[in-house]
Amino acid sequence: MTLKLNNTRTILNTAIILAIFVAFFFNPISALAIAGTTPNFTEFSRSVQNGQADVLTGVYVSNVLALPVAQQPYGNAGYVSNNTGEVTQFRMATQYGNTGILAHNHLSGSSFSQLAIGQEVRLVNGDGSVEYFVISEILRYQALQPTSPYSSFRNLDKDETLSAEQMFKRVYFGDRHVTFQTCIDAEGNASWGRLFVIAIPKSEYARFDRLDHQIIQ
Repeated sequence: MTLKLNNTRTILNTAIILAIFVAFFFNPISALAIAGTTPNFTEFSRSVQNGQADVLTGVYVSNVLALPVAQQPYGNAGYVSNNTGEVTQFRMATQYGNTGILAHNHLSGSSFSQLAIGQEVRLVNGDGSVEYFVISEILRYQALQPTSPYSSFRNLDKDETLSAEQMFKRVYFGDRHVTFQTCIDAEGNASWGRLFVIAIPKSEYARFDRLDHQIIQ
């Protein structure tokens, strides 16, 4: 039991280092802005279908992004696509029942900052099936030690500081959700901070929204 627990912790710690730090520590060669309107959803869905059921192949947010999804190679949790107009599914997140969408902030990740609470997110699988989510939360953190894989992270919107492990659990553990992740470029440092955009199932958001209105009233 102890050995199994230690192995689990080792795997998790590796995932934290790769997902929160290594995958996004780079020197961007250019700043690419994703502009223009998104294509018709039906056309986009058809373009990313490959017949593989239960394999995520596309992510769509109307008027913000319509991007094919690349899968990480097995054993390479730090892989993030360097292709323009493509995002990467974080394989480790699926082990916790959730979907992680990764992208460099000088490529497709530049569109993540245009996402807003209340927007609908559609995940398209290779067989054409679609899952619907709604953005419920946007988290922005500064990496207090950008060059360290064990950096703590300071919340830019409230008084909160999390360790790398706490950060990983905050954005990838819990009930079913989608997490968009990219870096925040500031002060001449491409890995200065982290942006996480979280979307929950559309049915759950409807209940969450009604509860929120009841509290306000």
